[in-house]
Amino acid sequence: MSEDAMAKDNGNGAAGLDRMLVLEVARVTEAAALAAARFCGRGNEKAADKAAVDAMRYELSRVSLRGTVVIGEGEMDEAPMLYIGEEVGNGTGPEVDIAVDPLEGTTICAKRMPNALAVLAISERGGLLHAPDMYMNKIAIGPGYPEGVVDLDAPVADNLAALAKVKGVPVSAITACLLDRPRHAEIIRAVREAGAGVQLIPDGDIAGVIWTTDPDETGIDIYLGSGGAPEGVLAAAALRCIGGQIQGRLMPSNDDETARARKMGITDIKKKFTLEDMASADVIFAATGVTSGSLLEGVKFRGGMAETETLIMRSKTGTVRRIKSRFRDVGKHLLADTRD
Repeated sequence: MSEDAMAKDNGNGAAGLDRMLVLEVARVTEAAALAAARFCGRGNEKAADKAAVDAMRYELSRVSLRGTVVIGEGEMDEAPMLYIGEEVGNGTGPEVDIAVDPLEGTTICAKRMPNALAVLAISERGGLLHAPDMYMNKIAIGPGYPEGVVDLDAPVADNLAALAKVKGVPVSAITACLLDRPRHAEIIRAVREAGAGVQLIPDGDIAGVIWTTDPDETGIDIYLGSGGAPEGVLAAAALRCIGGQIQGRLMPSNDDETARARKMGITDIKKKFTLEDMASADVIFAATGVTSGSLLEGVKFRGGMAETETLIMRSKTGTVRRIKSRFRDVGKHLLADTRD
């Protein structure tokens, strides 16, 4: 039986996602990136984010799936669309969970800084952690290492030493990536005191985690520190496709956030989530560059055309593709039909 036939055996997608969804998912992130790119450098974060959300939702409405947003723009009373629990797709095809970040790095897009992305992950129903919008403490490394070589609860110096040992390099050859935030001052100090290097990023911790999967190219060996919990799930979806390890723990700042987490099914607030906890089933992950960076080229408008670069991956097959696309520049809204 072919892979596609197996995927269609069960109406809820239990045998795996149809591989034809790969190209559809890429088109969704392309549309969001094209829309957001219109606002690069304009200093208007809300307008850039809204453009990306509108475009992503429009494209999702055309895809043959019955999707539920489990990681989105917030809860129904906080977001007009792509909110947690919203049903998307054209009402046919497999039942899936969807995690979205239409514009990962709204600030860096508004300032035309590197590494803004449009990101989407689709999994079999129940395959993604329903994470509330709050901070999550994270640690992540790429593939090829023994399971458990680093641990969220271990001291920073111990994790760096363990990683350096299995890589066969001195700690001084290790570089850690962190968001440039005052809350990370102690971790930064610990990394440097251990003899390792630090690369700080202004935003975009999904890209920061993915960088750990190719340290020879990116120079990043490990990701440390706290960022958004939804971004942690999206990063885990990417690592499920290309390999690596990630652990995370929610960091509710008040009783309301704790209650929200419990409402979403997380009863153990102190639970240390692993990759399998955050992304447990077949996953398709896509990211399209909005601004150019270490992971992807950003959108380019020239000669009446628009160009994009997309990273698209699937966990079941381990397939990783980079797709460069060219579109007729269809105007400011970029919601016209640009399909082949």
